[in-house]
Amino acid sequence: MTEAIKSGDTIAVDYTGKLENGDVFDSSQGKQPLTFTVGAGMLIQGFDQAVIGMTKGESKTVTIPPEMGYGPRDESATVDIPRAQFPQEMALREGMNLHLQDPAGNPVPATVAKISEESVTMDLNHFLAGKTLVFDITIAQTGLEPPPSSCGTNAGSCNSGCCGSCKCS
Repeated sequence: MTEAIKSGDTIAVDYTGKLENGDVFDSSQGKQPLTFTVGAGMLIQGFDQAVIGMTKGESKTVTIPPEMGYGPRDESATVDIPRAQFPQEMALREGMNLHLQDPAGNPVPATVAKISEESVTMDLNHFLAGKTLVFDITIAQTGLEPPPSSCGTNAGSCNSGCCGSCKCS
């Protein structure tokens, strides 16, 4: 009998993340399984909790509300940037995803919300904020060594996908 997954275990999962309408926003299909340590804060809370109690080879579908995913949308999380700060040759369009930098030089993902002659309004919400997420999860491996740290004090790799679920900051 395979032991049930608990907080602190390092596991690898295959997954597909979808919106409620079925649109896929991320998947490990055709890639290496996502490896993470359960309960280490590397992934969104709902995904982290969903694997607890599962066993190797087990599959399930879990629905994660915004509060357990990327939180609600914050309509005040916008910033207006003078149009002149963008390269003239950059073909800006609404809905375009860009990476800005905070004052410390850290990347901040943002979406172009509005463009005018004078400024560009950037939405700083995560693109999945306010959305209910549906994940198909299969436990590929259990009992692994923790992945090398690549996000400060969190153990684990933030480059492994899972819809940008890594909570590095």
